[in-house]
Amino acid sequence: MAAVQATTQALDPSNSSKKTIKIENTEKRDSLIAQEKKYQQVWQESGIFESDAPSTSEVSPGAMSSAQLHEKYPKFFGTMAYPEIEMFGEKFERCQETAIMNGEPEEEPPAPTQEDTKADVTKFSAKKSKAAAKTVKMKYQFQIMLAIGIALDDIHKFADPQHWLVHFPPLCKQHLTNFGCRIDWRRSFVTTPANPFYDTFVRWQMNRLREMGKIKFGKRYTVYSPKDGQACMDHDRSEGEGVAVQEYTALRMQVKEWPEKAKAKLAEMVPAHGKVYFVPATLRPETMYGQTALFVGPKITYGIYQVSNDEYYFITDRAARNMAFQSIFKKKWGEMTKVAELDGSDVVGTLVNAPLSVYTEGIRVLPMESIKPTKGMGVVTNVPSDSPDDYATITDLAKKADYYGIKKEWASLEILPILKTPAFGDISAKYLVETMKINSPKDAKQLAEAKDLAYKEGFYKGTMLVGDFKGQSVSEAKPKVKKQLIDSGEAFDYAEPDGHVVSRSGDVCVAGHLDQWYMNYGSAENGGDGKWLGQVLEHINDKDGLNTYSTEAKNAFESTLNWLGQWACARTYGLGSLLPFDHNFLVESLSDSTIYMSYYTIAHLLHRDIFGKELGPANVKPDQMTDEVWDYVFTRRDDIDTDIPKPTLQKMRREFEYWYPLDVRISGKDLINNHLSFFLYIHVALFPKQYWPRAIRVNGHLLLNSEKMSKSTGNFLTLSEATQKFGADATRVALADAGDSLDDSNFEETTANATILKLFELRKYCEDTIKEATMVDSADQYAAYRDGGKVRNADTILRTGPLNFFDKLFQNELNGLVQETRAAYEATLYKSALKTGFYDLTAARDWYRESTKTADLGMHYEINKLYVKFQALMLLPIAPHWSEYIWRDVLGNEDTVQNARFPVVADEDASLTAAREYMRSTSSSITSAEGAAQKKVAKGKTTAFDPKKDKKISVFTAQSFPPWQDRCVELIRQALDGMTFDMKAVSQKLDKAETKKAMPFVQGLKRRLEGGEDKQSVFERKLPFDEMAVLKEMVPGLKASIQRCKVVEVVAVHEGGKTGRVVAGDGATIGEEKAELPPSAEGAMPGVPTFHFENVV
Repeated sequence: MAAVQATTQALDPSNSSKKTIKIENTEKRDSLIAQEKKYQQVWQESGIFESDAPSTSEVSPGAMSSAQLHEKYPKFFGTMAYPEIEMFGEKFERCQETAIMNGEPEEEPPAPTQEDTKADVTKFSAKKSKAAAKTVKMKYQFQIMLAIGIALDDIHKFADPQHWLVHFPPLCKQHLTNFGCRIDWRRSFVTTPANPFYDTFVRWQMNRLREMGKIKFGKRYTVYSPKDGQACMDHDRSEGEGVAVQEYTALRMQVKEWPEKAKAKLAEMVPAHGKVYFVPATLRPETMYGQTALFVGPKITYGIYQVSNDEYYFITDRAARNMAFQSIFKKKWGEMTKVAELDGSDVVGTLVNAPLSVYTEGIRVLPMESIKPTKGMGVVTNVPSDSPDDYATITDLAKKADYYGIKKEWASLEILPILKTPAFGDISAKYLVETMKINSPKDAKQLAEAKDLAYKEGFYKGTMLVGDFKGQSVSEAKPKVKKQLIDSGEAFDYAEPDGHVVSRSGDVCVAGHLDQWYMNYGSAENGGDGKWLGQVLEHINDKDGLNTYSTEAKNAFESTLNWLGQWACARTYGLGSLLPFDHNFLVESLSDSTIYMSYYTIAHLLHRDIFGKELGPANVKPDQMTDEVWDYVFTRRDDIDTDIPKPTLQKMRREFEYWYPLDVRISGKDLINNHLSFFLYIHVALFPKQYWPRAIRVNGHLLLNSEKMSKSTGNFLTLSEATQKFGADATRVALADAGDSLDDSNFEETTANATILKLFELRKYCEDTIKEATMVDSADQYAAYRDGGKVRNADTILRTGPLNFFDKLFQNELNGLVQETRAAYEATLYKSALKTGFYDLTAARDWYRESTKTADLGMHYEINKLYVKFQALMLLPIAPHWSEYIWRDVLGNEDTVQNARFPVVADEDASLTAAREYMRSTSSSITSAEGAAQKKVAKGKTTAFDPKKDKKISVFTAQSFPPWQDRCVELIRQALDGMTFDMKAVSQKLDKAETKKAMPFVQGLKRRLEGGEDKQSVFERKLPFDEMAVLKEMVPGLKASIQRCKVVEVVAVHEGGKTGRVVAGDGATIGEEKAELPPSAEGAMPGVPTFHFENVV
C-alpha cells in the first residue's frame, strides 16, 4: 500500500493545480454558469441538436442528386476525434514502490548525429505532446486511473475490459455537454463488438477492401511486441507513437584478422572453423564502393551471436533481438544465442573484408565516439566520399592516430569519388565539411544538416562513377546494387523500429518479419498500391478537392503519403472486431476507425443506445445488416436481396447521401502520420468520389499558461475542471484565443478569468440598452433626460428617428466586422474571429458610444439593437450560452439562436470607412499632443502653451495638394510604363530644392501602383469623403475630450499656408478670415490636418 500512498500523494489535487490561478470572488462566474446550465437543459429537452435528413416523402428517392439535395437543404457535418480510452496489457502490471516514490530521472537528449537523426530525411514528423498522466512518472495502470480521479476501491473493476466501455462514455457525454458542444447524441456508439451493428459495419469494410485488393496477406516488417505476441500499432504504444519500421541493407563483413586483445577474449568461444562477420546496416548500398574503414563505438559492449553452425555476427544486443524476430538466425523464431561479449575498444584494428570496396585486401575497424547502440547494429561502415560524419571522423582519426591508439595508415586510405552531384561535386562530404566550416566530429548539429544535404543531393541528382552501374542515376542504381549484394551473399535485409517504441504492456518493441494482414498503402516502388496512392494525392491537390486550410498541413499530408507504406491491420488480442476472413485476428484500432464518420449518418436509426441492445426506429437487427445492405446504404449498389423493407433502406440511404460528404474532420497534427492519412485512403477506396471528405483541419497541442501541462509541476487542468472553474463560455473564449496555427496553442487562465468579467459586463450592457431603454426623438431631448437626473445610466437613453453621421459610421463598421468575422470562421481561424467578432466589435461600440455621448447626441436605438444582435451571432460559435441568453432573453426572439443564420450585410462603404479612420487618427494625434505637453510641464520643461489652463485648439485643413506634389504626379504620368516607372529617371527631373520632400512621396506612389491600385485613384488623389464636413462633426467631441478646452475652430487654409478662413467650430467666429496662421498650418494637406494649441483668457 506504500506504493499507492506515494502515487496518491503525488496526485493530490491541491498539488496538481497549485500553479494555476485561484478564483475568489465567484458571483459573476456563478451567474454566467447558471445561465449556461439553464440553456444546456433547454437544448437537451428541445432536441435542438438532433438533425435529420429531408425525408423521402419530402424528396422522393432519386429525385435529386446529392449536390441538389444539399443546395436545397444546406447542411454541415463535422467530426472531431472521439474520446479514446487507452488500455494496455492483458492484466495489471506489477509496480515497484521505489519507481513511484523516486521516479526516473530524465536524461538531457544528446545533440543529433548521423546515427540518431531521422533515417529518412523526407519524412514528415510532428512532436506529440502527451497527456498530463504521461508527464508524471506514471508507468503503471493503476497510477493513471488514480490520476484521472477513479476511486481506489473501483480500480479492480477495470481488470474486465468491458468495464471500460461502461464507465467512460457517460463521463465523456457529461463533460462535452457541460462544455456546450453541439452534438446529436442519438448517433452515439461504441466501436467494438460490444455493439453488434458497428461490428457488421467493420466486417463489411474489411471484406470489401480485401476484395478490392487493398488488404493483402504475406510476410512483412512491422513494429512487434514479443511480450504481447502481436504487432504493436500506434494506439498500442505508451512511447513511440508515429515511429515506423526502417529497412536497411545489412552487410556481411568477414573478419580476416583479429587484434591480439580480441583474440585472447575469443579463445575457445568461437570454433576455429567459425566465420565471424561485422554487420553494419546502411541506407546507402550504392556508396559501398567507397568504404575505407569500419567504425565501432569504443565504449559499447557488443555480442557475438551464432547465426548457423559456422557463422557468427558481431552486433549489439538490441540488433540481435531484432534479428531474432526476422528469421535471420537459424533457430526457433525469437531465439538467439550469444557466444561471446566484447567491448568496441577490444576490436579496434580488426581487418575485415569490405564488399564492393576498391580496397579488396580489407579495411580496418576504427573507433567512432558518436555511435549509439540504439541505432542500427552499432557498427557503421565508413564512406568518407559521401558521408560528412565519416569524413570528419576519419580526418580526425588520421590527425590524432596516437591519441586514438591506432596506426595512422589505417585512417589514411585514399578517398575515391564514387558518385557525382551537380551541387557538391564528386566528393560531396569534403565539400560540405569545408564549406560549412565543420571542424570536428563533435559538431553534431552541423553534421546532421550536412548529412541531409548530401543524402538528398546524391539520391535525387547524383550519377554513379564506378561499379557495374556506372553512368546510371543513383536512384536507379540503388536497388540494383542492393540486389547484387544480397544475391552474392554479401548482404541481407534487416529492419528495426526507427525510434524507441514501448508497448502499453511495458515491452520494448522490435521489428518483426511475420505473416500478417496489411493495408496495401504506399507507392508501387515500395510494394504498395500506386494507383490508390495517386487517387489520394489527386484529391489533396485538386482545387475542388480536400481543403487542408494551410500550406503547412497540405505539405505534411503529401510528405506522409509519399513515405507511408503498408500497414498491419490486425492483431491477436484486445478489443476489436474479428477479421471476417481470418478469425485468428482482430482488426486493429487504427484500421477500424477510418470511416466511422459514415456510421454516424445512420446510427440513430439502428439503435437507441451506444451498445446496440435496443433497436432503433428502423427496427433492423444486426444480422440483417449484411455486406450487401451496407453497399446499398452507401450508394455502392442499387440491387439488393434483403428482408429489410425498401422504405427503411431508402431512409437509411437518404441519411447517408444527405450528410455525406464529411464537411470537415478535426484532429491533431500528429495524426497526419496515421489516422488522417488512413481516413483519406479508405474513403477514396470505398465511396464514390462525390462522398470523399471535403476538409481536414489539424491543430497543434495545448500549453497551459505558456508551459507544458503536468500534474507533477502543478500546471494541470482538464476540460471538466476548466468549465467548473471559469464556466463553459469563458473557457471556450480562452481556447479560441489560444491560437490557430499548427504550433502549440496556449490556454491562458488569465484570459479565461478576464473573459468572465467581459461577458458579465457586456450582458449587463445589452440588458440595460435593450430592456431598460428610454426612447427619445432628438438630441435636445437626449440632453434633457441625461441632465435631468431621471436616468442613472446615460447609455439607456437612446434616440429614434433618422440616422446621423455617427450612426452611419458605426453601422458601416459593423458591416465590415461581420464580413471579416465570417471569413475568419470559414477559414477556421477562431482567434481571428474572436478578435473581429468580439474584441474589435466591442471597441467599435465603445467608440460609437463615446462619440455620440461627447457630441450630446446619444446612441440610436435601432443601431445599438443591431449591434447587440450581431454580437450574439458573432459569438455564437465560441460562447453559445451567452449568445442564447442575449438572443432570447434580451432581444426577445422566440426561436433559439442555434437556428439563426449568420447575418448577411452590405459591403463596407469605403468613404465611410475612410472618414471613420480619419476621425480616429486625427483625434488620436490631438490628444497625444496634449498628453505630450502635460508630460513636459510635469518635468519642468517649457511648452508653447500651458495644458492646465483654458485653451483653444485650431485645426487646419487644406483644400488642395501642394503644387510640388502636382509636379511630381505629372512627371510620373509621363514616365509610366504599365504599372511602374523608372525611379532614377523621375528623380533626375525633380527640382533639387524639392528633392528631400518629393522622394518619399514619389516612392509612395510607386508602391501603390506596383501594388495594383487603380491608376486613376493614385493620380487624382481625391479624398473619398468630405473632409470639411467630417471636421464639423468632430467639433463637439474635440471640445469634450480636450481638457479645459474653451474654443474649437476649424480653419480652411488658403494656398501658401499663411492665411485661412474659419469654417466651423465652437466658441469660434464662423467666416472669420485669419491673416497670420501659425507655422503648423503650412503642413496641412487634404486628409492630413494639422493643429495648434494656445491658451485663452
